[in-house]
Amino acid sequence: MHLLIAAAGSGRRMGAKGNKLLLPLAGRTVLAWTIESALSASSIEWIGIICQPDDREQIKACLKSSDKPIEFVNGGPTRQESVQLGLAALPSDAKYVLIHDGARCLVKPSLFNSCSNATISEEAIVAATPVTDTIKCVDDQNYIFETPDRSELWAAQTPQGFSVIKLRKAHKEAMLNSWNVTDDASLFEQLGWKVKVLESDPSNIKVTTPFDLIIAEAVLANRSEV
Repeated sequence: MHLLIAAAGSGRRMGAKGNKLLLPLAGRTVLAWTIESALSASSIEWIGIICQPDDREQIKACLKSSDKPIEFVNGGPTRQESVQLGLAALPSDAKYVLIHDGARCLVKPSLFNSCSNATISEEAIVAATPVTDTIKCVDDQNYIFETPDRSELWAAQTPQGFSVIKLRKAHKEAMLNSWNVTDDASLFEQLGWKVKVLESDPSNIKVTTPFDLIIAEAVLANRSEV
C-alpha cells in the first residue's frame, strides 16, 4: 500500500510560529510519531511526505533509518491542492493509496494495516468513530435549529483509503467544479460514490491545539504499541 502523509499545514490554531507538526512531543516531534507508526505498519510499502520546502530538512532530521522508500513532495496552499500534488507524485504502479493527516500522530500501525486491507476490498474507506456527544446544528446567530440523530453520526478521521484512479478523477472533477472540501472522502460523496466507514480508535485524535498536545503526551506515556 502507498501512503501519502499531509504535512504542509501551518500552526495557526496551535499558536505556533511554524509548522505545528515540528513541535516537540514526548521527546520527538509530532510528525516523527506519525511517520514511526507508518514505518512500523507491515502493509505500508511506500511513503510520500507532502510538506513545504522550508520544512523538509527539519523533517529529514527527525526520521529514523528505514528500508521503506520515503519521498518528499512539495505541498500546495491548501490541503486539497497538496493531496493533488501527492497523487501526481505516486509511483506508476500505485493502485491504492492511503491519505493520512500528519497531525494524527497517535495512529497505530494496526489501523494503517486495517485501512489498507479494507481499501483493497471497498475501493474507498474512512477511519471514523461513532459520535458520543449530542450534536446541535446552529444558525449564524447561534440559535439551534436542529438536533440530528446521533446514531447516524460518525466523526471522520484519517487514514482514508482510495483507488488511485478514482481519487485522481475525483480531484479532477473538484478542480473543474471549484469544489473545496476538507477531506478526500467528501469528493467521493459529491460524485455519488460509496465510501465505507471503518471503526477506529477514539485516541486517533488530530493534534490541533495546545490542549491536544497534552492529551497526546498522556496517551503516548501509557501506550505499549507505538
